[in-house]
Amino acid sequence: MTNWTLPMFCVLAIFSASGEGLLQAGEPGAVPAAATAEADGLIASPEPDWPQWRGARRDGISSETGLLPVWPDGGPRLLWKADGLGKGWSSPIIVNDRIYITGDVEDDLVVFAYDTHGMLVWQAKNGAAWQGAFPGARASCTYSQGRLYHLNAHGRLACLDASDGRELWSASVLERFTAENITWALSECLLVDGPRVIVTPGGPQALLAALDKQTGQTLWTTEPLGEERTSYSSPILFRYGGRRVIASCSAGHGFGVDADDGQLLWKVPLRNRFETNVSTPVYGDGRVFYVTPYAEEGRAYRLDAAGHGIAAIQVWQAPLDTVTGGGVLVGNTLFAANYRKDKIWFAVDWATGRQRHELNEFTTGAAIYADGRLYILDERGTAGMVQLGEDGLRVVGKFPLVSDRVRDAWAHPVLLDGRLYLRYHDTLWCFDAG
Repeated sequence: MTNWTLPMFCVLAIFSASGEGLLQAGEPGAVPAAATAEADGLIASPEPDWPQWRGARRDGISSETGLLPVWPDGGPRLLWKADGLGKGWSSPIIVNDRIYITGDVEDDLVVFAYDTHGMLVWQAKNGAAWQGAFPGARASCTYSQGRLYHLNAHGRLACLDASDGRELWSASVLERFTAENITWALSECLLVDGPRVIVTPGGPQALLAALDKQTGQTLWTTEPLGEERTSYSSPILFRYGGRRVIASCSAGHGFGVDADDGQLLWKVPLRNRFETNVSTPVYGDGRVFYVTPYAEEGRAYRLDAAGHGIAAIQVWQAPLDTVTGGGVLVGNTLFAANYRKDKIWFAVDWATGRQRHELNEFTTGAAIYADGRLYILDERGTAGMVQLGEDGLRVVGKFPLVSDRVRDAWAHPVLLDGRLYLRYHDTLWCFDAG
């Protein structure tokens, strides 16, 4: 096992190309260090409902209960569907009876707001559509205090008024930090942490950056990993060892950063020949899991808050190469699907990495958890519900979301107020899951 750790260091004050300085501790907009008495674990958004990608804690877990234990033939009842979203894989977020979702429509990236009956309320643009390889919108929006934050495929970060879509400010992240776009375009679902928006520009100036969510001003940056570019992953926020920590991935590493000042706490190798680290890290019980396709197996690292830093010590690896779907940690079991070899689902012991169960009824895809069950959308467009049990995984519902043969149904399911939301490119479906 390898111990990958870095000593703590001071972040130097640098300035963006527009001349914006970094705020220092104690200045307006800076955040004091978190209290050490709070319990370790993922930190939830203070906003209600489903305010960001993968839910309140970015872990793919819904608190819904009393849901249908079995789906009828053909799946749960369709309540409504909305067409005209364009191309894209972003998942919806839902706050206060508004659904926000993005799509590439002709030459524009469009942010749509619907009510919970599927009626369009407003739409707004955030720069240009992505028309390179795999055209379509990538990232989901993030909601905070009446505002939406979104990063388009070209690095344009926009802050919109959630009530009407009016743009309040924008920033070109790649230009500000002299970074380059990546092969299949930026896909990061932004993290809002208190007064800050967290983004991962990569490149020669900053691995990670915190922007003031009111103005877009740069607050702090994390030192770069040489010239290493960003990747396609989205960060998580958790508390460990008295610190608030952000974990994410660059093109060649999984890493952890102090959420209050941007100091790099650890990095671990995570590289494949395409530099496609897509899956968000998974955190639980003092361990963090990173996975990359094509090269290394998924690896779990035990965190150790020894001295002034945090060490990340590898404790197990498992034959997982998850990509777009990520993993869902339920209790002491990690659920995830493989990508290249045996595109099936696995249940893995969180403490040891040993395989507990496998399920071959679905191909690789994304899942969320609620009420003792996994809700899956696989890349072929098949939706399913799987009952979890000590004796294995049992399919209790399955239906084709799309009739065409597809291999790119990559949007993540959303479950809120007894409703299951599924997206495939131009269409968002809303089903009665309760």
